[in-house]
Amino acid sequence: MQTTSTQSKKFTSSITRFAFAAPTTRQVSLAGDFNNWDTKAAPMHKGPDGIWRLSVPLGPGRYEYRFYADGVWQDDPSAEQRAANGLGTENCVRTVAA
Repeated sequence: MQTTSTQSKKFTSSITRFAFAAPTTRQVSLAGDFNNWDTKAAPMHKGPDGIWRLSVPLGPGRYEYRFYADGVWQDDPSAEQRAANGLGTENCVRTVAA
């Protein structure tokens, strides 16, 4: 994960980079509490190395998320933490510093 800070007088947001290695997958999106778990709101882009990437501006805080790859929820193997989601599985957790 890389985070780049952007500041203004009203707020601070960080460009947070997500990556998911899935070379044979046809479609991957990022869904989490920051986009109301909308599996179509944040499509990721596949690089020639087979890694899907997306940069998202996020304010300071704790965010739960998962990848949605070819219609199946997937975990981020590099997630900082995990949190039970009430559905019998866990969400990945990313914390953005202030």
